[in-house]
Amino acid sequence: MQEKIVETSINMLKDCLGLKAGETFLIVSDDSRKELAESLYEAGKRIGAESMLTVIKERGKSGEEPPAPIAAAMAAAQVVVCITKHSLTHTQARKQAAAAGARLATMPGITADMFLEGAIAADYTEVKALTEKVTDMLSNSRKVRIEKDGHTLEFSIDGRDGVPSTGMYLEPGQSGNLPSGEAYIAPVEGSAEGTIVVDGSIAGVGKVEGPVVLTVEKGRLVAAEGGAEGGKLLQMLGEGDGRLLGEFGIGTNEKARITGVVLEDEKVYGTIHVAFGSNNTFGGVVAAGVHIDCVVGKPDVYLDGRLIMKNGELLDK
Repeated sequence: MQEKIVETSINMLKDCLGLKAGETFLIVSDDSRKELAESLYEAGKRIGAESMLTVIKERGKSGEEPPAPIAAAMAAAQVVVCITKHSLTHTQARKQAAAAGARLATMPGITADMFLEGAIAADYTEVKALTEKVTDMLSNSRKVRIEKDGHTLEFSIDGRDGVPSTGMYLEPGQSGNLPSGEAYIAPVEGSAEGTIVVDGSIAGVGKVEGPVVLTVEKGRLVAAEGGAEGGKLLQMLGEGDGRLLGEFGIGTNEKARITGVVLEDEKVYGTIHVAFGSNNTFGGVVAAGVHIDCVVGKPDVYLDGRLIMKNGELLDK
């Protein structure tokens, strides 16, 4: 157990989740992240919380539900951290725990390096301010257009509310990723048309070696061309509703790096990401049991025809 990781965890639990002595603190981990989870457990104990560590079988893909007893424990705790290989962010278990009043952070795929460098070291007061500003822009818009390298993807977000993942979850029911820094929204199902170049990373795959061109028709991913990564993406999504466009997000953390772990990659300032699969936990209607993010570097982004991001740079920070 690295003492520096324990110290980073203490600061994170206090600053980002407001963990206090006497509170019930549950860590949900799997075999792949057990060692890091033990550092969090030690940090919680040093704060004086009633710390509990559970280790579950590794899920097969992001968005897959944890076992029912774990979901019940999440809903019964005051503070929850999910530190697993695959993401529990877009699960009913996470949604129900937040609805029950838990302050909850998910840390899918996090590594020891990510505890010590990059996005975790951000000034989260600044991240929160920018994230909330971009969230308001999404909530008050009806249409998105993304342009990069001659490719264009358009879709509706009419009637949908943006979601801030600020990295600060201090009130009952607040939840999101750690490290964090993104504003995201559920596109209207069936509205997306066009192509987009993924040149950052794909969740569950890692950094892409070359650009992967995704083709979307009537809201559904119909082709992924440009290397083995495209085929892996289609395989992970399956043939059903997993191929529906489920999310559009904008990174807001200037300390974040492209590491190949999408938890940090999708937070990088200057990137956007699209995800396919479940979005019923944040305003959409797709319940696919899978959610895979794809990160795009330095695009141009238009909201209702107005350029808000040029070559990755937000024009109205």
